[in-house]
Amino acid sequence: METGIKYDCKNLFFKKIHLLSFILYPFHFILYPLSFILYPLSFILFTLSFILSPFSLSAQQWTSFRGNQQLSGATTVAVPDKPKLLFSFQTGDDIKASPIVTDQTIFCGSTDGFMYAIGFDGKLKWKFEAGNGIEAPALLLNGAIVFGTLDGLLFKLDEKSGKQLWKYKSDNQIMGSANWVKQGNQIFLMVGSYDYNLHGVGFVKGDSLWRYESDNFINGAPAIWLKTAVFGGCDGFLHLVNTANGKVFKKIKLETYVASSPVIEGNRAYVGDYEGRFFCVDLETGKMVWTYDDPTRNLPFIASPALSGDRIVIGNQDRFIYCLDKATGKVIWQVKTSNRVESSSVIASGKVITGTMDGILYLHDLKTGAELWKYELGSAIVGSPAVVSGKIIVGAGDGRIYVFGN
Repeated sequence: METGIKYDCKNLFFKKIHLLSFILYPFHFILYPLSFILYPLSFILFTLSFILSPFSLSAQQWTSFRGNQQLSGATTVAVPDKPKLLFSFQTGDDIKASPIVTDQTIFCGSTDGFMYAIGFDGKLKWKFEAGNGIEAPALLLNGAIVFGTLDGLLFKLDEKSGKQLWKYKSDNQIMGSANWVKQGNQIFLMVGSYDYNLHGVGFVKGDSLWRYESDNFINGAPAIWLKTAVFGGCDGFLHLVNTANGKVFKKIKLETYVASSPVIEGNRAYVGDYEGRFFCVDLETGKMVWTYDDPTRNLPFIASPALSGDRIVIGNQDRFIYCLDKATGKVIWQVKTSNRVESSSVIASGKVITGTMDGILYLHDLKTGAELWKYELGSAIVGSPAVVSGKIIVGAGDGRIYVFGN
């Protein structure tokens, strides 16, 4: 009996399936052609999820100088139209370094010789005594903080505790941030020094991997193009260095020395020099695509450029912020600020954030250059702002780290 019941149930099941197949069969002619449309669409969406994933992360963290390895200085994160000061944290001396930020912690060095980790409640989590002033922005990578000091030391600290993991010594001060690239299973760090060298340093042990010697001081940070470090020096060249072995790939002559860092998009680098010229360079050919040069204003570009869409934004010591067309170098707009601009602007979802040497923090509209908001800190802003989760974080010459938001 038990077996027969199973058999009858089985037959009933198949009869229902058979009937259902007659009902659903006409839909086959609709759904089958759709599969040819939906399958490629699903592949496109799957691919886009990988392309866009870094931008979703950017809402929660700003882990390096200018936000990424190409030093774009731009984010899709929106900031308030009229930000309010949420809190400030006092360090022991002026701040020239740019902060880096996770969703929970702000990391910033001070010229008092300490690296600070500060929570978004405004309280100190830890501080580490480096022994000399810190003007270089830090790098947050794989749970560690990496930064240089004015006596030429490069430190790696544990992100959570501030415990020193290693230190590496160059032969002169480090003013710029480190950058990184993965070579096989290894992570290589690259950092410039006033000893004229770009140093290749192992991330795990802090060991010297190679040195590439330029002809003068290296003030800025290297940007990464494929597996190549790209940086300008006080020798007036744009250097392209193989990150695997430290061998020079190309040297491109600029007009005079470069104090800032380049931004890279595709095969092009964008960088300013000390006599007020701004260049677009084809990294493959080594040729100038265009040069912006206003002979009536030849003051230095100390700030590094920010790039978003078809626009490049950079401030100058002539007090102006310039927005250039990245394809042609033509000026789209320019606005005069209250003082010299040495702080590198950040573009945040259509707004340009810039600090000045008299302590004014500005918001301008990326499309038109219209002033949207300003706040007087009253002390020089040298470092670049960081933008995370609708908040603007910036250091100033009064030794304070300021956090703005809603």
